[in-house]
Amino acid sequence: MVLNYSTLSSKGEPPLDKGAIPWLGHALEFGKDASKFINRMKMKHGDVFTVRVAGRYVTMLLDPHSYDTVLGDSDSLDFTRYAQVLMERIFRLHLPYSQQAKSKEIMKRHFVGMNLATLNSAMSRNLQALMKAKTTQNQKDWKEEGLFNFSYSLLFRAGYLMLFGGEQNNNPIDPSSVYEEYKKFDGLLVKMARGTLTQEEKKTAQSVQNKLWELLAPAGLTDDSGSSPWLHAYRQFLQEDGTDVEMQNRAILMQLWATQGNVGPAAFWLLGFLLTNPEALMAVKREFSQNTQMETTTGTPLMDSQVNTPVFDSALEEALRLTAAPFITREVVREKTLRMADGRQYLLRKGDRVCLFPYVSPQMDPEIYHEPQKYKYDRFLREDGSVKKDFYKGGKRLKYYTMPWGAGTNGCVGKQFAINTIRQFVYMVLTNYDLELCDPNAQMPEINASRYGFGMLQPEGDLPVRYKPRSTH
Repeated sequence: MVLNYSTLSSKGEPPLDKGAIPWLGHALEFGKDASKFINRMKMKHGDVFTVRVAGRYVTMLLDPHSYDTVLGDSDSLDFTRYAQVLMERIFRLHLPYSQQAKSKEIMKRHFVGMNLATLNSAMSRNLQALMKAKTTQNQKDWKEEGLFNFSYSLLFRAGYLMLFGGEQNNNPIDPSSVYEEYKKFDGLLVKMARGTLTQEEKKTAQSVQNKLWELLAPAGLTDDSGSSPWLHAYRQFLQEDGTDVEMQNRAILMQLWATQGNVGPAAFWLLGFLLTNPEALMAVKREFSQNTQMETTTGTPLMDSQVNTPVFDSALEEALRLTAAPFITREVVREKTLRMADGRQYLLRKGDRVCLFPYVSPQMDPEIYHEPQKYKYDRFLREDGSVKKDFYKGGKRLKYYTMPWGAGTNGCVGKQFAINTIRQFVYMVLTNYDLELCDPNAQMPEINASRYGFGMLQPEGDLPVRYKPRSTH
C-alpha cells in the first residue's frame, strides 16, 4: 500500500517524509550524513517524524523526555530483530534470538566485582608492556604519529591480548597483525551494515573476514589459549548450544568488535580535546598528580573504580557527548501508541522501525547545552567541583542528558571497564610521555560523517602529535 501524508495524519501517525526517490526515499542523504539529515527533518517536522529509507519506514523520536516510552517497552518493540539483521550483514553470523540475552548475562558476570578488578590489572599490564615497546628507554628524539592511530592501536592490542590472546610474550599470534586486519574490516563496517559495498569491496571484506576468523580461531578454545575467563565461558556456551565451529569464529569476531571497536576512538577524542584545550589538559594533569600522591599513600591504583576523579570524568563525559553517536533502534512488532511526555500521541505501525538518536538530542541540543559544538571540560562539574547532573529541556529536568553508553537493553555492559581503561591509558600517556601537537595551532579533525549511528565516531584524517619518554631526572 502506498501511504501518503493525509492518511498518516488522519490515523494519528507521525508526519511522513518519503523523499523524492521511489523506494530509496532518503537513504542516500541519511547514509552520507545522518546527523545533518535528521536535524533538517527536525527543523521541518519537529521532534517526531517518519522517513522512508531504502524501503523501510523509520520513525525518529528526538524528545529525550519521551525516550522511556521506547526504552521501557519490550512487548510492542523488539531490539533483537534489528540486531540480528546487522549481525548477518556485518559478520555473516546467524545465531538464535535466545543467544543474545544469554551472551549478555555471561558478559555481566565477568565484567563486574572481583572479575572487573582482575580485568583492570591485566589491561594495565598489557598497556605498560606495549607502551614500553613503543620507545627505547634512553630515546631523546621526538617520534611523530597520528593520535588516532596511536590511541586505537595501543588500546586495541592491549584489549585483544587481555580478552582474546593472552600475555604478550606467550601469545603465538602478533596482536599487530590482528589490528591491521581489523582496521581494514572496520573501514568497511558501515557499508556492510547498509548493504552498499561495491563488488571490489565485497571481495576485500570477505578476504579480511576470512583472515580474522583464522586469527581468532584459537581464542577461548582451550585453557592454555591465554584467553580471558569471559571468552572461555562464551566459547563454551556456544559449543553447548550446538553452534558450529565456523559460526563460533564469526561470533568471536563480533565480540572483538563489540569490546574493542569504541574504546580506542573514545580515548583519541579525549586526548585530542585535551591537547587542543590547554586549560583542560592542565586540570586533568593536576588531578592525576593528586591521585598519584594518594595512590602512594593508600595503595589504591588509578584503575580502581572507587578512585574519585571528577575532573577527568567530566572531561571524558564531554568528549563522549561530542563524539558518541549510536542509534537506538527497535522493530515495531505490534501496533503501538507512542505517548509523548507532553501528552501528544502517535500511532506506530507494526513492521516499521522506531529510532532514537541521542546525539541530536540531548547531546547536541542548544536548549540543553550552551554552545553545544564547543568542548568544555568542566561542563559536568559544579562550581564546588562536585558532579553536575541537573540539565533541563522545556523547563523540566532530564533523566537522559547524555547517552554515550546507550540505555535499556542497549546499555553497555562493559561501561565501567571502558571508563577505567580510558582513564588508565590517558594517565599513562600523560605521565610516561612528553606529548604535544606537531602544530601547536592544530584543530581537531573533522568527523567522518558516514559513521553516525555506529557507536563512537571516527575522524576524517588524523591529528599529528609527537612524543618521547618523559625524563625521570
